[in-house]
Amino acid sequence: MAQIQPQLSGQPILILPEGTLRQIGRDAQRNNIAAAKAIADAVRTTLGPKGMDKMLVDSVGDIVITNDGVTILEEMEIEHPAAKMLVEVAKTQNEEVGDGTTTSVVIAGELLKKAEELLDQDIHPTVITYGYNLAKQEALKVLEEMAIPVSLEDEEMLIKIAKTAMTGKSAERASDKLAKIVVDAVRKVAKIENGKVIIDKEDIKRVKKHGASAEETELIEGIVIDKEVVHPGMPKAVKDAKIALIDTPLEVKETETDAQIRITSPEQLQAFIEQEEKMLMEMVNKIVKSGANVVFCQKGIDDLAQHYLAKNGILAARRVKKSDMEALAKATGAKIVSNLDDLSQDALGYAALVEEKRIAGEEIIFVRGCKDPKAVSILVRGSTEHVTDEVDRAIEDAIGAVASSLELGKVVPGAGAPEVEVARKLREFAESLPGKEQLAVMAFADALEIIPRSLAENAGLDSIDILVSLRAEHDKGNKNAGVDVFEGKIVDAVEKGIVEPLKVKSQAIKSAAEAAEMILRIDDVIAATKVSKGGSEKGESEEI
Repeated sequence: MAQIQPQLSGQPILILPEGTLRQIGRDAQRNNIAAAKAIADAVRTTLGPKGMDKMLVDSVGDIVITNDGVTILEEMEIEHPAAKMLVEVAKTQNEEVGDGTTTSVVIAGELLKKAEELLDQDIHPTVITYGYNLAKQEALKVLEEMAIPVSLEDEEMLIKIAKTAMTGKSAERASDKLAKIVVDAVRKVAKIENGKVIIDKEDIKRVKKHGASAEETELIEGIVIDKEVVHPGMPKAVKDAKIALIDTPLEVKETETDAQIRITSPEQLQAFIEQEEKMLMEMVNKIVKSGANVVFCQKGIDDLAQHYLAKNGILAARRVKKSDMEALAKATGAKIVSNLDDLSQDALGYAALVEEKRIAGEEIIFVRGCKDPKAVSILVRGSTEHVTDEVDRAIEDAIGAVASSLELGKVVPGAGAPEVEVARKLREFAESLPGKEQLAVMAFADALEIIPRSLAENAGLDSIDILVSLRAEHDKGNKNAGVDVFEGKIVDAVEKGIVEPLKVKSQAIKSAAEAAEMILRIDDVIAATKVSKGGSEKGESEEI
């Protein structure tokens, strides 16, 4: 238990409360770096097409089988404060780009490992962080120079990007079909504003259903709603659907104020019931008058209203989620109506077919064949629940990769090529620096090569042979040279179709460098005891 106890006339002065743990200087740095390295090592074996999977079992016994970096780190219950910072790196990468989470964490871990070697040579952390910052700026410039332009029309290149994002996941065997689905979905929802491609990934809805192979995953040019038709008397399929989206209950409203209705005779009761029925019939008549033959309601639909809708041959679903309502509006062109008086023909959307189907033991409603859908759905299939989850994660990564490559309009070769090229240019750049920062830039260059090394190791290849061959090819000017882990040789990554979005690589290097710099600047870790309202509780520690 570390205490600050300067001696003053024989009396120790306690500055920190009893029960406080404190690590200072090199101890704090070593401890933080060790924790971060442990996290990086945990996900390093999942990198690349031949990466292995992790099975994560929680306290209840639920299982997740994945090789998706961010999923692994989120499922692991990580306590160490420095290790949590690396989890943040993965989360940021996932939110910003949607792919490259393992890469970012592995690079951050290796940057810290190389920094530790410099610390052992008595180089100050401030010098290392300054050098890392210079190297990061230079690395981003080199990546920009390597980039190849890509556009919405370039379908072949976009499919290669999607396939690269999926390799190594269990969905890989169906990657030809899945990549095509992802590219079609992204191109459908893409908007062009001020000459820039803007893609909202929320416009691509994914619905998971197990019980079929991943090959049976399909793109629906419209929306899949995880609801059933409310009344058995309603049609199960409607062609040339005119769709009404209603954000008001098809029920008799309760009064806003507290009120009592006293009924003293059977006639009054009868009149009251008839009035309720009349109100519900009026609601349904407004829907019928608008010409709608399909109704999606965000709120409830009264049993009697269901009956009247069924009598008029209208298919209806109730309690549809707000996000689904918004997606339906984008896909079908319908307007969400909050007042039935506003429901007119202009407010209706169109779909070629709305049908209810039973999949994996549950009824789902498909809204298909929308004219120009600005929101689409992917029905994700897999043989078991765990397989379906992993196929879904692969599709999510592919959507993120395709979207981010279109937003910047640039891609770089994959297969470890950009890391080796950036490392080569950084070594040249380091020679132009006068001070000790040169060593930090060299360390940064060495750290980046962990990516091709890991790709080779995970494929059972000799990582030193591969790295030497890669460096030789890049020295000759072949900046697209990468490692083909299936054949165990050096190939042109672009010709092989191994391409990744520029944003994946630049974001990975940015976030990894910044996390490493932040951890290196910490030289004091104070873990204080929790203080409850009734005083301090000994034995419980809390990280600051």
